[in-house]
Amino acid sequence: MSKHGDTQHHNNQHSDHEHSADEHSADESTIAPESVTRDVAILSLENVNVEASWGHIYGPVSLEIQRGGVTVLVGQGGRGRTALLLTLAGRMKPSTGSITSFGQTNAPHDLFTRANVGFISEVDAIPQAIRVRDIVTEQLRWGDKWFKWVPPATDADLEALCRPVFGDLELPHLESMVEELPELTAALFRIAAANARRPEILVVGGIDNLTSNHGSVMLLERLVELGNEQTIITADVNGKRTDLDVRAYLDVPNLTNHEFVDAQPSTGGTDK
Repeated sequence: MSKHGDTQHHNNQHSDHEHSADEHSADESTIAPESVTRDVAILSLENVNVEASWGHIYGPVSLEIQRGGVTVLVGQGGRGRTALLLTLAGRMKPSTGSITSFGQTNAPHDLFTRANVGFISEVDAIPQAIRVRDIVTEQLRWGDKWFKWVPPATDADLEALCRPVFGDLELPHLESMVEELPELTAALFRIAAANARRPEILVVGGIDNLTSNHGSVMLLERLVELGNEQTIITADVNGKRTDLDVRAYLDVPNLTNHEFVDAQPSTGGTDK
């Protein structure tokens, strides 16, 4: 879970930029309204492939993510989809093709510092025998000066970290073991930790990783709420399953090894 601290330094710098942009928004909307509209691409991939020493992972993939709201990638779950989600967060480098993010092409460090990932086990899996309090305290320590002692997290700290993601849903207890949390609660808690510093882009493992349709819909509902302030990217092999205000559903082919496509199961994902 400590990997979520990677975005701290840049996000502090970027907040100054955001305040400046807000101060001049009125002038910008008059002079060049297209520069402040949400209907612009924040992230795009062109003919992106990822290969490993043992073979093909995914691709080619070309897609465009608009700023704000929730974009759901519709495609087969598995390592290819997980790798694509990590690519979109700047955590995996393409073998070929180009990525344009925030107006810059092939600038992986900038994307890395302005995005984060949650609910993807390759990045944020929580070891066994860890309490909720331990994770919240760790997030507080990442957000403070390295030489400063940070006391164990309180209920107020839990509220500050989790309430934006949980909404009206019940928060976990500080003394609860993370591995024993209900499925939806555990997913939301991991997402809350990833969202601690409010990255501009938050990439979330597939909602189809939850075992119930009801849980998947509730998770998507919370992501839609976050999308009012951030750009949220997730995935679902089932495509549209609710009338929630999702910004876009993007069909993404070429997420599995071509020779194994027909043998892959079509239910659920494996990137949690």
